[in-house]
Amino acid sequence: MYIPPHFEQPSIEVMHELIRSRPLATLVTLSSNGINANHIPLHLSAAPSPFGALRGHVARSNPVWSDLKSDIEVLAIFHGPDAYISPSWYATKQEAGKVVPTWNYTVVHAYGSLRIIDDASWIRTQLETLTAHNEATFSEPWAVSDAPDDFTEKLIEAIVGIEMIITRLSGKWKVSQNQPPQNQASVIQGLNTSSQRDAAAMAALVNIGVKNAR
Repeated sequence: MYIPPHFEQPSIEVMHELIRSRPLATLVTLSSNGINANHIPLHLSAAPSPFGALRGHVARSNPVWSDLKSDIEVLAIFHGPDAYISPSWYATKQEAGKVVPTWNYTVVHAYGSLRIIDDASWIRTQLETLTAHNEATFSEPWAVSDAPDDFTEKLIEAIVGIEMIITRLSGKWKVSQNQPPQNQASVIQGLNTSSQRDAAAMAALVNIGVKNAR
């Protein structure tokens, strides 16, 4: 991933926060037929240090685990908030008109080797951990134990566990850091009036960047 210095995210903690808040990863692997991409929720563990581990599961019928070049590094991509930035928002548009559209976004790339775990006990624990994390904000959280045991056991037989010990992390926070202060302020204003899905979240990220630059 191309990362200009002003867009680089150096904080492991900040990258971990994005992974935890947006756990649906694009898992890129190499199979006998070439590059393969699957979209899988992965749960982050902070250990082992410094980068942590990602754990999840896939359907047993999914060839991602059985047709895998095990000696090749795999990549998990996590997408944070993103938003279109209109040139009409820039305060400098009135001065020279030399402005163009762009797209702000945050993304984390996690690299490592993929380990296949075909163990019912491990898979159950992973399911419980992943479910507890995603149900934590519900007033009446659902738990794996809420389902009948025989039903759960049949489902566990149909899936396989996966684990990636992260060896490299890279984060790109493209949040208007390359713009002058007056444009950053006007971008925040524009995003706060936008109907885009992640507009408010992106406005907050631009604002954090402004504060960090002071």
